[in-house]
Amino acid sequence: MDRATVRERVSDLPREPGVYQFLDTDGVVLYVGKAVALRDRVRSYADPRSERIRRMVERASAFDFAVTDTETQALLLEANLIKRHQPKYNVRLKDDKSYPLVQLTDHEYPRIEITRDPDEAATVYGPYTDKSRVETVVKALRENYGIRGCSDHKFANRDRPCLDYDIGLCTAPCTGEVTDENYLDDTASVKRFFEGETGVLSDPLQRSMEAASQAQQFERAANLRDRLQAVEAFHEGGGEAVIARDERTVDVLGVAIEGTDVTVARLRSENGKLIDRDRYSLSGPEPDHEGAGTSESSVAGVLSAFIPQYYAERRLPDALLLPERPSDGNVIEWLDAEGVAVSVPGTGRESTLVDLALKNARRGRVRGIERSDEAAMLADALGLRSIQRIEGFDVSHAHGTAVVGSNVTFVEGAPDKSAYRRKKLTERNDDYANMRELIHWRADRAVSGQDDRPDPDLLLIDGGDGQLDAALDSLSETDWDIPCIALAKANEVVITAQRTFDWPSDAPHLHLLQRVRDEAHRFAVQYHQTLRDEVTTVLDDVPGVGSKTRTNLLRRFGSIDNIRAASITELESVPGVGKQTAKTIEQRL
Repeated sequence: MDRATVRERVSDLPREPGVYQFLDTDGVVLYVGKAVALRDRVRSYADPRSERIRRMVERASAFDFAVTDTETQALLLEANLIKRHQPKYNVRLKDDKSYPLVQLTDHEYPRIEITRDPDEAATVYGPYTDKSRVETVVKALRENYGIRGCSDHKFANRDRPCLDYDIGLCTAPCTGEVTDENYLDDTASVKRFFEGETGVLSDPLQRSMEAASQAQQFERAANLRDRLQAVEAFHEGGGEAVIARDERTVDVLGVAIEGTDVTVARLRSENGKLIDRDRYSLSGPEPDHEGAGTSESSVAGVLSAFIPQYYAERRLPDALLLPERPSDGNVIEWLDAEGVAVSVPGTGRESTLVDLALKNARRGRVRGIERSDEAAMLADALGLRSIQRIEGFDVSHAHGTAVVGSNVTFVEGAPDKSAYRRKKLTERNDDYANMRELIHWRADRAVSGQDDRPDPDLLLIDGGDGQLDAALDSLSETDWDIPCIALAKANEVVITAQRTFDWPSDAPHLHLLQRVRDEAHRFAVQYHQTLRDEVTTVLDDVPGVGSKTRTNLLRRFGSIDNIRAASITELESVPGVGKQTAKTIEQRL
């Protein structure tokens, strides 16, 4: 993109706050920036201020933009987009945190949900800095307007309303309990709230609180009061929720820069005592030319990029001690609006803390905490030649019902979701047998050539000695010669066939295993919940069995098979099941 093209295209941009993106011919995001006035800011790229920016503009073939209500919203949205797209020409924090958004999907009956990866066609609000407050507000909106929050899978082909309808969170458009017109009217009210009309939600909450108080339902009134406060504070600061902070906490940041590699160390102090320390790796932008840096690759520039990205869903401290003030004035304004005291100490104990953070950052640079280095460190610790591919396994069930296994894949420290697999297992309440079956299935497919994925360098089992022994038995039976270890949740120790490792909690290679383990657990639970929803539909066809009775039955007996095997007397012992209903259950099942 040349200068003339930039000048020509910016004429269509508004003079409002927002975020802009430069993209290459393949649609890859090269750079993300924010602006007080989009047209004026993007026009400046016709005369690039540095060699690095000039190269970026030359590579770009298009740009996109999004308008925000305030400069603070632009700051948060910029951080979100940088984390999502990892643009080559931005400073990038290498983690997967981002600010929560709220989306109303583009369905016939829109769904409301909190997300960090919104659908392209959805109506999206945010980003917000306090997820817990967003959750409170979304729940209050659902209770007042009955907007569905279920997945498409749960929504489709229902004959009866689900539990959300029974507890007042949804008006059940899936089964026609609400007219199309009324549901869309309720959706419009929710949109009005997110667009700034607080009274849409605060007024009914106020009335409900007063009614509960008059009825002497003081616990409910107190709960409604807390919700009302959250709702009324929701649009403060231009739409960002105010974060509750412990006023005794202080975060100290140190920055070490080596070329385009950047490490930020954070120390946390409470009541004058250091209680935590950690380090984070960032990818810096390319230098302008040999030996020359940019404002973004300076300590002040790194802090401007790191602070909004790091505190995406973490509690802000009461104070920040920094080696330099961030170069971006919007970051300073945002911190000030959130009540965070920012200082650059010159002498005294606070200055000593900043020096200590700097030493930690330099030490992190020497040790290396890139994801590829994490894998190399893991291979060294386990005595393996190389670890590029790790497969993680976990099992999920409810008292032996809806038993499923997950198989996730990480390549060079990052999840490869195209290589995820899942397996429905035999229904039994035996974690060891379930893990043995899951690993046997994976090994059989690998040995027989049915699995199109390459063999991993390491298998990671979510569990302890028992689960590991079960997995090793399956590997021995199938002659699949792959190293296998387990990571126990109780004390985060790594178990192998030969020994147990108790690595420091900040060991990068332990963090890699924890990411794989946690993802395997998430994927297993997600599949298990899907199957449980399908299993419970068998009871949906039994007259006299509503959602509450169905839940009581499953809690009492654990599975449909156990309910089938129960006697009339045993069925009658379940709350909500009378003699006639018990007979009906026995006849139908």
